[in-house]
Amino acid sequence: MRRCNPFLFAGLAFLLFGIMTRAQQALDAAQQAYDKGDYNKAIALLKTAAEKDPNNGDIQLLLTKSYLEAKQYDEAVNAGEKAVQINPKSSVYHQLLGEAYGQKADHASKLSAFGLARKTQKEFETAVQLDEHNYNAAQDLVDYDCQAPGMVGGGEDKAQPIIQKLMTLDPAEGHYAAGVCRADKKDMPAADAEYSKALESKPKTADRLSEIGDYFIERGQSDKVLTVAAQMQVLAGNDPRVKYYRAVGWILRGESHPETAKLLNEYLQEAPVRSTYPSPSSAHYWLGRLYQTQNDVAKAKGEYQQALKLDPKFKKAEDALKQMK
Repeated sequence: MRRCNPFLFAGLAFLLFGIMTRAQQALDAAQQAYDKGDYNKAIALLKTAAEKDPNNGDIQLLLTKSYLEAKQYDEAVNAGEKAVQINPKSSVYHQLLGEAYGQKADHASKLSAFGLARKTQKEFETAVQLDEHNYNAAQDLVDYDCQAPGMVGGGEDKAQPIIQKLMTLDPAEGHYAAGVCRADKKDMPAADAEYSKALESKPKTADRLSEIGDYFIERGQSDKVLTVAAQMQVLAGNDPRVKYYRAVGWILRGESHPETAKLLNEYLQEAPVRSTYPSPSSAHYWLGRLYQTQNDVAKAKGEYQQALKLDPKFKKAEDALKQMK
């Protein structure tokens, strides 16, 4: 029997190791770019990495996330579908594909949106079935079921068992899901109560706290917003959103703090532009509110105008400017 050359195997192993190392390095560099909010750079790095390692689901997953943040929804769907093809047993892959379908549906024609909505729900359901502890997928599914009409598979009756399951797994997640559903149904007193219970149960992620903070800002409840800032400080002290919620809480409460403007400006410098972070336009809006209470008309107008420049559909900033005129 002819023996194989051991040096050949060693060479092949070394070559394979080198390819895998380069792919991991590209993935790490892309993750750094994503974390900084440079999504175009992340996409370029990931596309190159995907050519070298086409069966790497993590590359396709980060591509999906990057395309979503860059608002390139067709590309996000394509990357999400590839990720699921590579590993159909991954709950997170199905969740991100569902989010990609959902975003594409929101920007599609009514005819196309119908089919995409069904795909969205299916992916969220699969993600929850694969991992009941994937709370983001469960929250996505609850939000879908409470918002979507029956003709596309929605219905609060479908959301309630998921909410009750979350209550047993993590009360903060359960009350948050219940609050989202009540807010979807415009039952704001009940939503306030559920969001308050979620906050009292101490959510375990900064993103969940941020979503609760955004809700209480809209409701004008300064004490709750400051509680969000305090909990986030303990959970993730270096997160720039701590500064945002503390500053906005003070403004809502009507307290004069010399650091308020400084905190908001630092947030603008430090925070990435990301769907899970308060937008730069909202930070400028709150700076406008601050300056307006200080009777600094020129600065207030400048901040409102900057908010509208960043987001021309920002109605609160538009209304604030009209009132000043």
